[in-house]
Amino acid sequence: MPHATAPTAPARTVPPAPGSLGAGLRHPVALLRWLWLAYVTPGRPGRVTTEQELRWVYTAWLGAFLLKMLGSSWDVSWHFMWLRDDLAPPHLLNSAGTAVVIALVVFHSYTGYGVDRRALRLMQWGIATFLIAIPIDILNHRINGLDITSWSPSHALLYIGTAIMLAGAIRGWWLYAAPGRVRDLVSLGLWLFFVENVVFPNQHQEYGVLSLRAYEAGATTAEQQLLDFAASQGQTPTMFMLPVPSWVHPAWLLCAGLLSLLVARRVTGLRWAATTVVSVYLAYRAVMWLGLVALGFPPSVLPLVLLVGAVCVDLAVTFRLPGWSAAPATAAAVYGAALLQDAAGMLPPWNWSWESVVLVGVAFTVLWTAVDLVARSRSFAAWREPVEPGRDPAAVPAGDGTPPR
Repeated sequence: MPHATAPTAPARTVPPAPGSLGAGLRHPVALLRWLWLAYVTPGRPGRVTTEQELRWVYTAWLGAFLLKMLGSSWDVSWHFMWLRDDLAPPHLLNSAGTAVVIALVVFHSYTGYGVDRRALRLMQWGIATFLIAIPIDILNHRINGLDITSWSPSHALLYIGTAIMLAGAIRGWWLYAAPGRVRDLVSLGLWLFFVENVVFPNQHQEYGVLSLRAYEAGATTAEQQLLDFAASQGQTPTMFMLPVPSWVHPAWLLCAGLLSLLVARRVTGLRWAATTVVSVYLAYRAVMWLGLVALGFPPSVLPLVLLVGAVCVDLAVTFRLPGWSAAPATAAAVYGAALLQDAAGMLPPWNWSWESVVLVGVAFTVLWTAVDLVARSRSFAAWREPVEPGRDPAAVPAGDGTPPR
């Protein structure tokens, strides 16, 4: 007696793809239905992904973080004018970007497209950290009142979560995108968002120095309800406009901002990667400055000294200078440029004592040297290799039909 054959699942009927992006956007429901049926199928990390598909997915990553960056930039200026509001427009704009990021992480997790296992884990841990930080931050504001400082622990969790998920996107794109101009441009875009997230806390002092100056001149940019609420919390204008010691801004700019630029330069291998990222970042800040001031929001100073440091980083890596010599020279150049910016009244308070300058320089040198050591280690070389369970034909789910690349 012949064996009965197992029933087969009916094949999914995928509608034809839109003829163009414009046609798809004119019929968004049909576009989403096609995307869902064509791509939202189970798979494991490392699943074969075409270059066109990669560009679609990682363009969405760029768009999500553009929304988040626009919202966060507006948010800083907003908080120097009005009291905090959970549903303020900048928060909603940032939340829209976060919603897209969540959708992307779910997509990568379910389908396995465009990521290896390590990139996916970074994305998942990053968004989890960010989502955990949101209720903690809301609770922090409820308990501590004003707390507009960018340096609070709950805000630190938001930055850390964003950095981790961006590291996953950077890894996924760099592993699977074909070498060429598109890979370089998208990679620089992702690194721009990474660096912006790293140096974001310094914006508190960059806004605060001008806000305090306006307050002391009798032309405050803060609404009276904000000043009254701060006073009721026992905070002076100086306390909430410049809430951290004067050594923090230069220390963070060098030891976090320039260090992330150093990593970007080494990872991409592009000759002027650090300089390009900082130039675009400063241009963005300048455009936002014009737009926010035109709308009546408080202005900020720009960290122009970051560009000097970025040029030094690019030159040092190009000429293969070791960290123990390049870092002190870079720190000296940044402090020298800061003297000029400070003389022009365009710099937040910096601690100019020799003890502070030396300690920041030593810390920066140690960190740069550590990056050199890690870059030469065998463990780092092994970590750069993709981990792709979805590339193993035996590991691909039955009926997936995805060939190994």
